[in-house]
Amino acid sequence: MAKMDSHPNVIEVRRRVAAGEVSAPPEVLDAGWLRELCHRAGADDVGFVEIERPELAEERPHLEAAFRRPRALISFVCTMNREAVRSPARSASNLEFHLTNHDTNEVARRIVAELESIGVRAFNGAVGFPMEMDRFPSERIWVVAHKPIAVEAGLGRMGIHRNVIHPKLGNFILLGTVVLDTPVSEYSRPLDYNPCLECKLCVAACPTGAINSDGRFDFSACYTHNYREFLGGFGDWVENVVEAKDAPDYRARVSEPETASVWQSLSFGPNYKAAYCVSVCPAGEDVLGPYLDSRKTHLAEVVKPLQNKPETIYVVAGSDAEAHVAHRFPHKRTKRVGNGLRARTVDAFMVGLPLIFQREVSRGLAATYHFTFTGAEQRAITIVIRDGELTIAEGHDGAADLRIRADTATWFGFLAGERGLLGALLRRRIRISGPPRLLRAFARCFPR
Repeated sequence: MAKMDSHPNVIEVRRRVAAGEVSAPPEVLDAGWLRELCHRAGADDVGFVEIERPELAEERPHLEAAFRRPRALISFVCTMNREAVRSPARSASNLEFHLTNHDTNEVARRIVAELESIGVRAFNGAVGFPMEMDRFPSERIWVVAHKPIAVEAGLGRMGIHRNVIHPKLGNFILLGTVVLDTPVSEYSRPLDYNPCLECKLCVAACPTGAINSDGRFDFSACYTHNYREFLGGFGDWVENVVEAKDAPDYRARVSEPETASVWQSLSFGPNYKAAYCVSVCPAGEDVLGPYLDSRKTHLAEVVKPLQNKPETIYVVAGSDAEAHVAHRFPHKRTKRVGNGLRARTVDAFMVGLPLIFQREVSRGLAATYHFTFTGAEQRAITIVIRDGELTIAEGHDGAADLRIRADTATWFGFLAGERGLLGALLRRRIRISGPPRLLRAFARCFPR
């Protein structure tokens, strides 16, 4: 300790404290001052939320795991240039997404730097990537869920396309969040209305049918196509590289434009294949005028060029998306790919099933499935598919039409295509009791 007491830095810090040159950090941040700071840093709008907000209860453990003693949240938005996002030239759209993403992260860093300079601890999670990829795919990989925080901060509400729509700026925004260890003098409240016009243009423009007019969302359809060069799609491409026996075989699996597109994403940032739902949305005071002047013009100049664009739509074989493209966009090509969504735990299996459930494929099926998992994880769950609806519950509930008893590792190996079902049945690592056709019907509802 004596050695530390004589260290020049220790001596200087203690001198500053004794001389009153070090100010204590504020106990509460003035909301007006903080708002001005955020605008100076480049935010286009900002709101504040207390960490104890009941609506954010699910977020709190994740925030506390990443940042010690969070007390408040700053939510802010940065605006994208609309015409670039609307262009059928998706290279222009993706450039706008990437540049605004970079700007939004920079805004967060500037806010944090200003706060740290006055002794306030602050933390900025990434707008998108990088994420905690060591958790993929079994656990949540994002640190901060920006959307629910933005909604609570009064910066918009979720439209039926699952994007936050700002009351003034529309959905042409990216979201950022800064976590603070200091409370704010005044907190924002959610909007008392939804800026979404329910015009259903996002439904009409989505090439995969992921957005349904009744509010349903097909996660798998959106993930498989729009995020083709992110996460699972990249993994599927890597598997094509590994499995190809030579260069001609690789070229038979992956076209030259696809290879070039993957290279571009690796070099300049992953590219969205569509994001048409954002492109066509007319909501928001600053965006709405031309749409109100002439909906016909908006449809002809913004929506139709995206609908009419010849392009490849990536779909999982036998999925609702594949049927949707054939029916709604026969001029667009489809390519069957894997979505890369592979559960490795029972929890991930239960969370993942609703994400890949194919409602239209399930029509006509009415069955109750009892799963009993053995081995590394021992769990019992009930899955019911009826009237195009899926329900999942812990334990065995009701009378089962099909019972599946499976060793956990074997079952998830089978789902990943690493183990054969016949061999697993012969070795009794998977056992079924009931009509085998119901297992085949189950598999059709969850194509991968």
